[in-house]
This record gives sequence, C-alpha cells and structure tokens, in this order.
Amino acid sequence: MSNQNLTEYRFSFGPWNIHEGADPFGPPVRDSFTFDEKVQFYRALGFVGIQFHDDDIVPDINDKTHAQLIQRTQTVKQLITDHGLTAEIVAPRLWEDPRTIDGAYTSNNPSERDYAIERSKRCIDIANEIECRIIVLWLAREGTYIREAKNSARAVGYLLDAINTMLDYDPNIRILIEPKPNEPMDQAYIPTIGHAIGLAYASKAPERVGGLIESAHAILAGLDPSDEMGYALYHKKLWSVHLNDQNGLKFDEDKAFGSENLRRAFNQVRVLEENGYGKNGEFVGLDVKTMRTQPREISTKHLVHSRETFLHLLEKARTLERAVEQQFIAARDDEGLDFYILEHLLGK
Repeated sequence: MSNQNLTEYRFSFGPWNIHEGADPFGPPVRDSFTFDEKVQFYRALGFVGIQFHDDDIVPDINDKTHAQLIQRTQTVKQLITDHGLTAEIVAPRLWEDPRTIDGAYTSNNPSERDYAIERSKRCIDIANEIECRIIVLWLAREGTYIREAKNSARAVGYLLDAINTMLDYDPNIRILIEPKPNEPMDQAYIPTIGHAIGLAYASKAPERVGGLIESAHAILAGLDPSDEMGYALYHKKLWSVHLNDQNGLKFDEDKAFGSENLRRAFNQVRVLEENGYGKNGEFVGLDVKTMRTQPREISTKHLVHSRETFLHLLEKARTLERAVEQQFIAARDDEGLDFYILEHLLGK
C-alpha cells in the first residue's frame, strides 16, 4: 500500500471520559479536573478533537439568556483555539432534565416535546458559535419502560419531526444519530444503525442526516460493531465513531478499545481503513471511561491506551497479506483463514 494513500487519522474524546469514578452503585472516588484542565490534556495525549455536549460548553444552559450562551461559547472557542483543538461534535443533553423523564422528542406531553426542540435549537446556536456543523443525537430516553405507555409508530413520527425542525432551523448542519438498544430506557426506538439510517432517508434532507456508531452500543444489541460500520459505510452515512469495548450484554461499560476482544477491535479498524473512513475529515472518536480504581493522577491512561491500540491494529490491517487471505477464501478454508488472522494478530 502506497504511503501517499494512507489516511492520517485524527482522534477525539469528550471531557466526560475523564471523570470522578461515580457509578450507579457508588459515589465519586476522585476529585474532579476542571474543564480548563481537561482541555490542556488533549494535545499531550495525542488528540485534536473535542466531543461536546451543549452544557459542557455552557453549564446551566437552561438558565442562560441567548446573549450569555453566546458569550460563554465564545470563551470556550478561544480556549480550545489557543490549544490547537477543534470541536468535532456538539450534542444536546436531553436525558437529564426533569421534563424528559418520559423521553424528550417522544414524550407524551407536548410541552415537554417543545422543550426538547427548543433545547436542540440552543445546541445548534452553540455549535455555530464554536464553528462546528455536526449535531449528534443520542436518543437516550426515546423509548419505553412499559410498552403500553407509548405509541411506537407515533413516537417515530415525533423523532422525524424533531430532525426536520432542526434541519429547517439551520440549513448547514449535519445531524448524526447515535443508536443504542437500551439503557437508560428498557427498550429504545432507534436501537441500531439500520434504524438510524431509515430515519435519515425519511428526513427532508437525507444528505444531511447520517450516523455515529459506538462499539459498545452495537455489542449491546447483539451485533458486531464492524458489520454495523460496514452497513453505514456502504450507505455513505458513517460520519463518526465512538470506539470502546464491552464485556457482554450488560450495562454500557465503555471499556478501553480492544480490552475485551482484540480481534473484534481489529475488524473495526480494518473496515474503517478499507472503506476510506477518515479521508473526508471524519474523526476516530473514543468514548472510554476511566476505571473506578484509577488514582486521579493516572486517570487518562485509558485514552492513551485506546488510541495506541487503534494504531497498532491499524498497522496489522495494513500489513495483512491480502493474497494469502484470498487463497484461503478461494479454497473455502475457513479454518486456515481463522488461524492465519490469529497468527497475524499474535505477530507470527
């Protein structure tokens, strides 16, 4: 493979990936880093992109006037520019407000749906001010705890109405839907990338609606992340990824990339590399959480290790002898192919 054709990948993570160690079963175990301190880590760790929620940029966003919202965003924009960083995505955080306990866009209450739309518009205003055109929708509470509590067909219509409203609000944004099958809701209406792409095609501007795939979310759906990525890549709608790992069908663990299943991680890197991901500026995003046991002073190792694992596996993808692989495929020797991949990953 010619070096001139090799993609130079850019990496991003969100400030929530350096956290205090709280989980559903226990309180924080580490002191917080300030947002300004976290920004200083990025370049040293090998990252140039920041994933944002709207209230990562503007805390207490619901209590701010529009002028205050813009002023705070300008301050953050200057901060990240000074550190040579760029905002990759901005996402409205719609799952923590008391008005969204029954869903945001899909709430049965019209006033709560209106709140979700207005919050999304404020998120778009923030994105414009920080010079980011990508809005991510993680549809966290767009589902049900009790099946009979909502009309699922109507709920899909509400989601599409929300997307179309945002597309109308700003003709330059692109919307990325990040699917997840469950948690915090028992069941989600948009559990897989296929569902997300279906919404994209049904929108009034399909060319501006795509997807973001998180490894753990695909695993939680019982699917292989590389296959989900391949599906979205075929449709030219994989516009970001959140790489991590997951031990089985349980809560969303956000483990370091490749830490549970190195071969599964290899296939994710390979499908991205072989299908031109990153050549149009797409980031390799990480969504990996610090282990609860880590001391504060070494609570960024998971980010470094995940990035290094990606780069090691990228080298494995680039040095795999395709002719040997094709010989096994042509002979239908799946056992031989299986062992060849294992030996390659083992460095033999």
